[in-house]
Amino acid sequence: MAPRFCEVALPVPLRTTFTYEAPESLTELVAPGTRVVVPFRNRALVGVVLELANRAPEGTKVKLISEVLDPIPALPPKLIDLGRWVADYYVAPIGEVFRGMLPPPVEMESERALWLTAAGRDYFAELSARGNRSEAEITDHALLHLIEVEDKPLRMSRLSKLPGGEAAAARLLRRGQLEARDLTRHRKPRMRTIVAWNPEAQGETPRADEERIRKVLTSERGPLPLPALLREAGAKRSAIDRLTRQGKLLMWQEPQAAEDDWFEADFTPPANVLNADQSRALGEIEGWLAAGEFTVGLLYGVTGSGKTEVYLRAVRQALDRGRTALILVPEVALTLWLGRLCRAWFGSAGEGVAVLHSALPEAERSREWWRVRRGEARVVVGARSAVFAPLENLGLVIVDEEQEASYKQEETPRYNGRDTAIVRAKLESAVAVLSSATPSLESFHHARIGKYHLLQLESRVENRPLAPVEIVDLREDFRRTHRAAAISEKLRTAISEGLAQGTQALVLINRRGYAWSVLCRSCGAAVQCENCSISLTYHKKRARLVCHYCGYSIPVPRRCPKCDSEHIHFFGEGAEQIEERLRELFSQARVGRLDRDTARTKREYQQVLSAFAAGRLDILVGTQMVAKGHDFQRVTLVGVVSADTALSLPDFRAAERTFQLLTQVAGRAGRGELPGAVLVETYYPEHYAIQLAAQQDYPTFFERELHFRRLMHYPPFTALANIVVRDRKVENAIRWSRQLAAFLAPQESRGVKVLGPAAAPIARLKREYRFQFLLKAPRRTQLSRILAECLDFCSRKEIPETAVLVDVDPLSLF
Repeated sequence: MAPRFCEVALPVPLRTTFTYEAPESLTELVAPGTRVVVPFRNRALVGVVLELANRAPEGTKVKLISEVLDPIPALPPKLIDLGRWVADYYVAPIGEVFRGMLPPPVEMESERALWLTAAGRDYFAELSARGNRSEAEITDHALLHLIEVEDKPLRMSRLSKLPGGEAAAARLLRRGQLEARDLTRHRKPRMRTIVAWNPEAQGETPRADEERIRKVLTSERGPLPLPALLREAGAKRSAIDRLTRQGKLLMWQEPQAAEDDWFEADFTPPANVLNADQSRALGEIEGWLAAGEFTVGLLYGVTGSGKTEVYLRAVRQALDRGRTALILVPEVALTLWLGRLCRAWFGSAGEGVAVLHSALPEAERSREWWRVRRGEARVVVGARSAVFAPLENLGLVIVDEEQEASYKQEETPRYNGRDTAIVRAKLESAVAVLSSATPSLESFHHARIGKYHLLQLESRVENRPLAPVEIVDLREDFRRTHRAAAISEKLRTAISEGLAQGTQALVLINRRGYAWSVLCRSCGAAVQCENCSISLTYHKKRARLVCHYCGYSIPVPRRCPKCDSEHIHFFGEGAEQIEERLRELFSQARVGRLDRDTARTKREYQQVLSAFAAGRLDILVGTQMVAKGHDFQRVTLVGVVSADTALSLPDFRAAERTFQLLTQVAGRAGRGELPGAVLVETYYPEHYAIQLAAQQDYPTFFERELHFRRLMHYPPFTALANIVVRDRKVENAIRWSRQLAAFLAPQESRGVKVLGPAAAPIARLKREYRFQFLLKAPRRTQLSRILAECLDFCSRKEIPETAVLVDVDPLSLF
């Protein structure tokens, strides 16, 4: 007899699961990983079944499952194990963990429908036998007859098309002769035809139209939707059909995206020949795949050394062995480029590529998710959340730019996508490859001590030299010009020379908006957010001051809100101001900007990047969105404005982040045939992070930063956790912080350092007052035990679950 009781994880902020019973009619449908609808506190919730049992826990009042949503379990067994690990390691509510792993529920179309009850069947029989019926009875009979004859529920949207249908339905519902319930069904995705050139195609000398199609699909663009190919190649459908019959073209069906992600994306065909370093690294990965055992490798190489080529070939090896592959990238924007590249490599019908990230419309993300679950896609490309893609028989996991902070989720559950990917590879006996030109200190330390295997690429592809980096001392620039300009004389001159030669320039400033803040010259006060203890950022185009944390915005005040002075001053430069200055300085140049303000959608992002890659822009200004992953062949100059901004932040990773950003953006220069140059503007040229980034000397930076981490007891030498206590009433936050301080104090005697309670760096955020504790433990198991005991203590003291945030392995202490 099948087990009738289920352990169900529900999307509620509680660190526990709930037991439900499957009614006899649903027993055969319920399995671990299946989504079910269950009653919970006077509402219906969708949960996921984690385990089956023959009996319920003693003393538990068990409710019945209402509905089973999936014909096959949504989550395979390995993902259930991974979800349990995430909940345990990050001390997160297990239901919220699994909610983030499940597909959006939009693939289930829901509509109200009418069902015939037993009373309704009796009434229908009575009306059918009655010869003389009133007008209302005639309408009732017609409605009941329709449901009875069609033998299926009647959608309420059809009532308006039936004479008197709405009034009749209301009467029958009132008398209990009909009942209304939600009718759910799977949506059918719109499909599109994708065309690719068959690399194994053989034949006679191609005709002119055939050669044009081949060129578009290989050297210019890569696989394309059929309408786009006809447009790009100027071809006729008859030519496409002929080449398909000859085996020169490959065609397959893919779900139609909500937005056209093929829009003018730049396509650079991969190289065909590997250098010695690349061949050595690929050979190592092939050996790990052949062994079929869990292995972690760190692919470390300078920018432009061909790391992408290595791991894409490794994906091919995994596919050839019958395994699947997962590629994670740090930015949603980079999934567009890499997804395009993967379609060119692995886009045939048997090896479909799925792109998964949170910025996709829910319907599109759900379709892609189910393609993966059904085995229609064997390669998944995505951002952080794609680590939970329901691939089975996983053989290879790639984490590109593994050092990026965007792999860390800042909302519950606060997991790190990179570390979760490694654990997933372990559960699947797969190979995990972390890739970076500037690895995180933790990853490089693990490679140095032998926990990870180190694969090193020491030179750029085709032995192209690294672009020389020059540090521009803005203090000296001010002494010479007697004005504080965001764009120095050297940078202006270098841009001017590049424009004269017909090349492109990339300018990085890691600040959004026009000005950092608005200050009053009379009283010195900055205009603050009313919800957060932070200054508002000025956005000139919108003519508003905006908080980048909570979204609060106000018009720009004409006078100081505090002292009513008219001496308002805009302080600091953002990307919007740098773009304006460059347009003024180089009026003939075509200047564009790429940040979250100009690229709010996938299409806007692609339009800017496509224009720059195609040479329709001469200068591109951007935030860190432009610093990594892109391959612009005509960029010969990279300028970095306000390079030292992050160094003043109260964060032990400030130097590491500065070094990584400068090194990454410097790697955008000189990637083509033309040599490049990099200018880094700073008021702090002596800082070792800036000096070593200019030399692109990662090993020296690693040794120096590691010495600091060891002295100050920071990762990788300790396990770190940040506990934030928050509430809209400051007295509550203070009282709960004191209670936690009393609980944590004895831990000091066990070797755990407890810093706090102290006001958080942003003491008020989204109207909540915040106090924090920083815990440093010599052993991971010790820290996990303390955190679990801490949350149990909060529960006993009736401190609300939502008032205490636990961040394990925090990347930001703000």
